Amino acid sequence: EVVEAKKLFIQAKKMLEKEYQKVNQPRFGVMIEIPSAVLLLEHIAEIVDFVSIGTNDLTQYTLAVDRKNQRVSKIFDHLNPAVLKLIKMTTDVCREKNILVASCGEITSDPYGVVALVGLGVDELSCPPSRIPEVKSLIRRINLQEAENIASEVIKFSGSREVKSAIKNYIKKIMPELLEFYD
Repeated sequence: EVVEAKKLFIQAKKMLEKEYQKVNQPRFGVMIEIPSAVLLLEHIAEIVDFVSIGTNDLTQYTLAVDRKNQRVSKIFDHLNPAVLKLIKMTTDVCREKNILVASCGEITSDPYGVVALVGLGVDELSCPPSRIPEVKSLIRRINLQEAENIASEVIKFSGSREVKSAIKNYIKKIMPELLEFYD
């Protein structure tokens, strides 16, 4: 699908140039929202300029949990180590290929998630405008090396509780006032 989309992308650019004038090459990227896309990313990365991880769908399809279904939504958890491992696999491939990695979804406005994403190597976060000041303030206090160390540990854990506990201890150290609103 990505190869076909890229062909259409190039074809549209050529049509524009034929009708008008030279067009700057727009960047071509993909959303990583399913585990199979992560597993095939080495191939996908050959033809894209950036990747955006759609963490809500990635979490849903990794955990096989419909986040909108009241009966099972409580087990939808973007801090599940399986989800974090897939994010790490994504950032590792993108680093190797020198490709920008962005992320969107609930995790980007959750302080625990922000620390995890920074530590896992995500370059850009897309969060609701109302959360930008808080997320920005948190990111400014994060020590990259410490966040990377935490991330490398939490992806080895067996559950979200352990992940949250480890990240909570770090947030207590760098921005304790934030924990008044989260737990």
